[in-house]
Amino acid sequence: MKNIFILARKEILSLFVSPIAYVVLTGFLLLGGWFFFNLLFRFNYLLTLYTSFQNFQGLQNLNLNEHVITPLLHNLAIVLVIMVPIITMRTFAEEKRNGTYELLLTSPLSVTQIVLGKFLGCLFFILVMILLTGIYPAILFLYGNPELGILASGYLGLFLLAVAFVSVGLLTSSLTENQIVAAVSCFVVLLMLYVLSWPAETTGAVLGAVLKYLSVIEHFTEMAKGLIDTKNLVYFLTLIVLSLFLTHRCVEASRWSK
Repeated sequence: MKNIFILARKEILSLFVSPIAYVVLTGFLLLGGWFFFNLLFRFNYLLTLYTSFQNFQGLQNLNLNEHVITPLLHNLAIVLVIMVPIITMRTFAEEKRNGTYELLLTSPLSVTQIVLGKFLGCLFFILVMILLTGIYPAILFLYGNPELGILASGYLGLFLLAVAFVSVGLLTSSLTENQIVAAVSCFVVLLMLYVLSWPAETTGAVLGAVLKYLSVIEHFTEMAKGLIDTKNLVYFLTLIVLSLFLTHRCVEASRWSK
């Protein structure tokens, strides 16, 4: 475990000494803040509108979770599709380009320690990004009354989504020495996982059910609504473990070929 944390620390430090990390972090928070305040202004507009027209049914249906938190989490998930490949593209590809990949493979570290160290390093950075968005629900709790359970479920879904994206990013980075190729490949895979369920309604019951289950957004949507189901947790854990396993096999194959 000590070796894993040492490598993770090295990965974190290398992230924070590069301008890419700060650009990604700033961009993520700026976009998150833009989405949040626009959704909040829209909520206040509807509240004022329904009050002026004495639309009590509309007022009853208005709630912060449905009109602010859930759309915000969906928007942040889309931003993660773009941002995660930029963070993970360098994990293995940069090592290969700089010629330090061979040193890493011939070090006393096992392949499992290498993969987990890289994974935890990137995951820490993504976790920092998500935690900093906690200022948005904090503002809602300060001036409103969102439901804590739904909020916690939504953020758990966003975290699991981010972990799954990071594991896929590590896999694509381990397959190439070109960081741009790694980033684009990761983006394409994540986007495919995101939109996989779009044709589900027109492909028949069986195939439609399969496409919905394989799509990350279907599982994330349920958690964003406050529903924590075993099948959603199993899906994310399976995607994470499978991606890390394939990354492990790819790195192990590289070690044996040296």
